[in-house]
Amino acid sequence: MRALVTGGGGFLGRYLVEKLIARGDSVRTLCRGEYPALEELGVDVVRGDIQDRAATIAACQGMDVVFHTAALAGIWGPWETFYGINVVGTRHILEGCREQGVGRLVFTSSPSATFAGAQENVDESAPYPSRWLCHYSCTKAMSEQDVLGAHGLGGVATCALRPHLIWGPRDNQLVPRMLARARSGRLRRVGSGKNLIDITYVENAADAHLLAADRLSLDSPIGGQAFFISQGEPVNCWEWIDELLLLAGLQPVKKSISARAAWHAGAACEAAFKVLRLPHEPPMTRFLAAQLSEPHYFDITRARELLGYEPRVSTGEGMQRMRADLQKWINKP
Repeated sequence: MRALVTGGGGFLGRYLVEKLIARGDSVRTLCRGEYPALEELGVDVVRGDIQDRAATIAACQGMDVVFHTAALAGIWGPWETFYGINVVGTRHILEGCREQGVGRLVFTSSPSATFAGAQENVDESAPYPSRWLCHYSCTKAMSEQDVLGAHGLGGVATCALRPHLIWGPRDNQLVPRMLARARSGRLRRVGSGKNLIDITYVENAADAHLLAADRLSLDSPIGGQAFFISQGEPVNCWEWIDELLLLAGLQPVKKSISARAAWHAGAACEAAFKVLRLPHEPPMTRFLAAQLSEPHYFDITRARELLGYEPRVSTGEGMQRMRADLQKWINKP
C-alpha cells in the first residue's frame, strides 16, 4: 500500500508511519518541519503545509490511501488559524484525493467535535452541538462533516476516527504540559474528582487507523461513518492524573476548585484575553473546565464490530511504558 500520512512527524502520525513501514507499506509524509528520523526509516518526507493547496494536492499523487492526522489542537487561539489548518487544510486533502485518484481517506477526528458537556457512554448517534466551547471543537466538527459528506465523491471512500485523549511515550503536548503545571504548583482538581473519562493509548489509536484503511472501500459499511476509539473502559480522570504524577515522582493533586467556580473563571479569562489580546493561552477556559470536571466516555461497539478494533495495549501496560518518559520529562531543567 502506498500511503500518505499528513502530520507524520507528530505524536500519532509518527506511530502510524512506523507501523506502516513495519508491515511493508510505502510511506510518504506531508509535514511542515524536517524529520531526519523519518527519512532514516525510508519515508518520503515532503515538506509543506496543508494550507498550501498546490503542495497538498501534489503530495497526494500516486497514493492508494491518505491518513489525514495533521491538525491544530488546543483550547485557545485565533479562529482564522484553527479554520485555516483544520477546515481549509482538510478541504485541500479532499481535493487532492479526488484529483489524484486516491481511493481511500482516513480522517483523524476527535470526540471534541460532539462535546458541549457531560457525555456518558454515548455512541456515534450523538449529534453535533449547536454551539461549541472552543474553536478546535468547532473546526474539527466542520472538517469531519466535510470528510464524511464527501464519501463516494470522485471515487474516494472516506471515514473518520475519533480517538479520545491520546497518550503514551513521546507525547509532547498533553502530559508534559500537565507535569509542568503540577511541578509549578498550578495544577488543581476541578469538580468533585469523580468524573470518568475515556483515554486512548497511542499505539491503539494507530492500530485503529490501519484497521480502517484496510476495510475501507466505496461499498463497505464503514464508508462515510465516524467511529469513537478508546481503551474500551473509562478511568477516573483525577485518579489517572495522580497515577501519572506518581510515576513521574511528583505528589498527587491536593488543591481543588469547584466546577462552577472553574467555569466562571474560564469565562472571565476568555473575556479578558480577548479584550487585552494577550498572546498566550489562558490558565482556564470554559472548555477546559468542562473537560476536567464532566464525564466524557464513549461506546466503542461500532469500532469493535465494523473495524475489528480491540485495544491491544491495556491501560496498565501503557502506564508502565510511560514510566521512562515521565522520568525524562520531570528531570528536564
